[in-house]
Order: sequence, then structure tokens, then C-alpha cells
Amino acid sequence: MRVVIAEDGLIVREGVAGMLRRFGHDVVAAVGDADALRAAVVEHRPDVVVTDVRMPPGFSDEGLQAAIALRAADPTLPVLVLSQYVEQTYASELLDAGPGAGVGYLLKDRIGEVADFVEALESVAAGRTVVDPEVVRQLVGRRRDPLHRLTAREREVLTLMAEGRSNAAVARALVVTEAAVAKHIGNLLLKLDLPPAIDDHRRVRAVLAYLRA
Repeated sequence: MRVVIAEDGLIVREGVAGMLRRFGHDVVAAVGDADALRAAVVEHRPDVVVTDVRMPPGFSDEGLQAAIALRAADPTLPVLVLSQYVEQTYASELLDAGPGAGVGYLLKDRIGEVADFVEALESVAAGRTVVDPEVVRQLVGRRRDPLHRLTAREREVLTLMAEGRSNAAVARALVVTEAAVAKHIGNLLLKLDLPPAIDDHRRVRAVLAYLRA
């Protein structure tokens, strides 16, 4: 993959770039602010963008707003956003930016889990939605009704769905059959008044949209 990285911290920026290169990916630009991110995307037309939320000059949400603007200009551009903390407003704003290519929201701690981080980036580049498990837990915890209708197993399946996992990946994680996963998904979607969908990206967006309501 051709990757553009935007992160104001030099050590983190170079660390992520080096890690991705070791996995065979081409880091075409590694920049430190939102304006440089926009310029790098225009110049290099990357396969995926990785960006921090907070960057110069204001250190508020410049990276996130740049990501949303880039997606608005090119809905086919996959974007993975990194954040220091769970900030539900930022996660919701990114996921509500409209349909398009893959999108992800991860905590920076996830970078330390190298294989998981690279897998998440590759999933986003492939068109899927990936949300940090801690963000999912907080979103689920914020919305108790009608989630109380779900069984413990259905909650586990919902969390894994919202992380962007396929039915096969959910089955492996829970050590059950894919048929059992499909049944759980059908049941929980009915309980949440959500129509079933075969597309992973649409399914995750539908679930997260409901949890944020």
C-alpha cells in the first residue's frame, strides 16, 4: 500500500513509518501538520491515510477535520484516525462523515500492538470500518436500552462486529461456527430494529449509528 502519515510527534511519526515499511508498505509521505497532510494527499494519491486527531497549530482537531475534508473531496480515500484518548465526539464525527471507502478510529496505544495495528490499517484500506474496542465499549455502555435485550453472547458478537470483523473472524475469536455467528447477528439485528446487511462496512455503520443515537 501507498501510505501518507500525519503525526506531529516526530518519534511516533517515524516509528509508524518504519513499522509499515517493515511490513512491505510504501510510506510516500510522513508529515507533521494538517496543511502538509492535505498537500501530500493531493501530490501522492495514497491508498490510505493515517492521521492524528490533534495537530498544529491549535492542537484541537485539525487532523480530524483534514481527514473529513479529504473524505468529502474523495469518498474513495480510506482514512485511519489515531487518538490519544477515547473521544466519542471525534469518533462520531468521523463515522458520520458519509458513506465511502474504509474508515477507522484507533487509540494510539494500539500502535504498540504491531500486528494488530497493521491488520487494522490493511482492513481500512480494503474498505472496512475498524473502531477501537475501547471506543466500542464506551459507546455500548452509553446506550443501555434496548441493549439490555441482548444476551451476553450477542453483546460479544456486536462488539466484534463493530470492530470491523467478518463473520469468520468473529467465529474464530469466540471459538464457534460461522453458522452460529450468523444466527447471533440475525437475532441481535432484530432486537436492535436494524435490517440485516451482507456488507460489513454498511453493517458496522448501521450498528454504530444506532449506538450513538
